Order: sequence, then structure tokens, then C-alpha cells
Amino acid sequence: MTELVTFGETMLRLSPPDDERLETADQYTVRAAGAESNVAVAAQRLGLDAVWASKLPDSPVGRRVTGELKHHGVTVDIAWDDSDSARQGTYYLEQGSPPRGNEVIYDRRNASVTTATPSELPTDTIADARGFHTSGITPALSETLESTTADLLSLAQDAGTTTSFDLNYRSKLWTPAKARSVLTELFPAVDVLVVAERDANVVLDRTGDPETIARDLAAEYGFETTVITRGSDGALAVADGTVTEQPTFESTDAHPVGTGDSFVGGFLSQYLSGGTVSDGLAWGAATAALKRTIPGDIAVVSPDEVSSILSGDTEAISR
Repeated sequence: MTELVTFGETMLRLSPPDDERLETADQYTVRAAGAESNVAVAAQRLGLDAVWASKLPDSPVGRRVTGELKHHGVTVDIAWDDSDSARQGTYYLEQGSPPRGNEVIYDRRNASVTTATPSELPTDTIADARGFHTSGITPALSETLESTTADLLSLAQDAGTTTSFDLNYRSKLWTPAKARSVLTELFPAVDVLVVAERDANVVLDRTGDPETIARDLAAEYGFETTVITRGSDGALAVADGTVTEQPTFESTDAHPVGTGDSFVGGFLSQYLSGGTVSDGLAWGAATAALKRTIPGDIAVVSPDEVSSILSGDTEAISR
């Protein structure tokens, strides 16, 4: 039995070395990068049997994506696009130390994934899985994906598969009002919602402390578990009326991209394995802390490393 299926776009990320500017760089590091595949990799590396489903161009750049994900043990189930318009999405990341910040430039318009329909995707695997995960990025990419995301969430929930959804708002894709309109229509088919506190404020127009926001969302939409992530203030979850809080673990700010996805992957690695919400939050926070030390979007971590953080047994040098 597949334990987790994720669905969404994975791009190729091109980054100049160190703090080099994009306009002067003559070298780039290339890595796979996508919210749902990041979740799949983190969960797989922490013990879940994970599948990432998507649509990619039938080309060397499409295979570059799947090759990297397979390296981490994730099973890929791909609808291959061999049309003349087939396209692989990319993004450029310019990293900058203070007072500069990081700059992201997307080149993803009309990527092959934007035309993906349920008939091209592994619906039987989703129906048989323990969990199905996607994010608010996916329906923002096209009207087709808005419909596909809704269909897959409903199909999964109807089949008894636990559905999880990370709101994951991206202002470069749509406005808060448009996101609110689309995403709240998906919520009835979601069992586990993960949302950053700032997105709950801006996109869902929620006010109050995190516990109030989580309880109000759970009451309105019937979520089984509602997780509010709070950046450096940690995370909070409400499940069956019980509140669980989780602080962050000390880490660096060197590589923040992908931290939220790593948290979700760590959380699901325990939640879908029968662990408690407290277990999930702790593994999510520890995985996120490790990710911030690792270049790229993907959390290249192990269960032993996460366990060491949770036990406080970490060393500067492992001999």
C-alpha cells in the first residue's frame, strides 16, 4: 500500500554560486524544486512510501526532474507530454546576504503540468493510498489545475484517503482575494490543513491568536487537524478540540527555501504512520531546522538526524 501520494509542479531551480548576482553569473547550480515533491522527498527519507505524481515534458529536462527525485527513493508517476508545446518550468534564485535579500524569478508559464487532468494521473493509487497531499500553489497555476486539484481531493476523500493541503500562498501567482475564493471551495475535501499564520491573516482574512484561528477554521470547514505555522514562533495544531504547540529548534538562516515543505513532510511522516499530532509537529519542526542547513529546496535528512535533534543529542562533528 502506498502511504503518501503528492501532486503538483516541480520546476528546475537555477542558482548562481554564493551571493553572485543573476545578471553577472556565468555558472548555475541546477536542482529540482517543487512544494509537493519536496514534501514527498522529506516523507520518503523519514520512512514513508511516497509517490509524486505530475506531468512533465518528455525531454531531457523533464527526466532531469524525475532522476533527482528517484535518487531520494520517491516513486514518480508521470504523464509525459510529447507535444510540440511541451515545456518545463524553471525558476531562478539569487541569494543575498543582508542587507540584500533573496530574489526569485519564475519562468513557469504554460509548463506541461498546467494541462494535467485526472485521467492522466494515478487516481487508483491515490484512492488506495493512506494520504494524499497537494498545496495552494497547484490550483493557482491554471484553470485546468484548479479543476484537477478539486477532483483529486474529492476522489481521495471519498475513497477514505486522508487529504492534506498546505495553503502555501504565492503573491506572484494570484491575489489574496482570488486565492481565498478558489481555496475555500477546496476546503470541504481537506482533512488536514496547514497554513502559515501570515497567510491565514492575509488570504483567509482571519484575525486573532493562532489558537482562535485554528479553532475557527476547524469549526467552519470540518478539518480533522488544523496546523498553523508561525515562523520562528513554532507551530500550533488543533485536533479533536485539543491544542498542541511546538517550538522551533535552533538552526541557521542559510538555506530557508523549502523549509515549510520540509515541515509538512516531517509532520506527515508521523501523522500518516499512526503517530500523534504532537509527534508530527515535533518531527516537522526538527526536519525544518535541518533543512535550513542544506542547500537546495529538498530536505536531505535521515530519521536518525531528526531523532538526534528531538533528543538534544547533536554534535559538531560525528566521528
